[in-house]
Amino acid sequence: QVQLVESGGGSVQSGGSLRLSCAASGYTRSSSWMGWFRQAPGKEREGVAAINSDGITRYADSVEGRFTISQENAKNTLYLQMNSLKPEDTAMYYCAADSSRPWSLPIGYKYWGQGTQVTVSS
Repeated sequence: QVQLVESGGGSVQSGGSLRLSCAASGYTRSSSWMGWFRQAPGKEREGVAAINSDGITRYADSVEGRFTISQENAKNTLYLQMNSLKPEDTAMYYCAADSSRPWSLPIGYKYWGQGTQVTVSS
């Protein structure tokens, strides 16, 4: 049984940083995408960043240059380093795994975590 468990969310002021982690268990890393999504109240879930097993990364335009996705294969863990946070980054952040579709399509991912809340105040 695959489990994805996110951690590292919290409340920060604008300009601050957070590092999210996603620990995967029961999951064998493949060449498909693993990624981070976020969803704010009343909005659709959107792709934030993704990485494949070769280390190829993709980012949403809104976070390019501020967020960095990385993975530690030995620990089966995915990270999202978030710098220069803005109030508009406030959302529930979800880890997702195993997609062979375009990285930003939520429907392509087989496995999802429960989410971790990020709140950025101005």
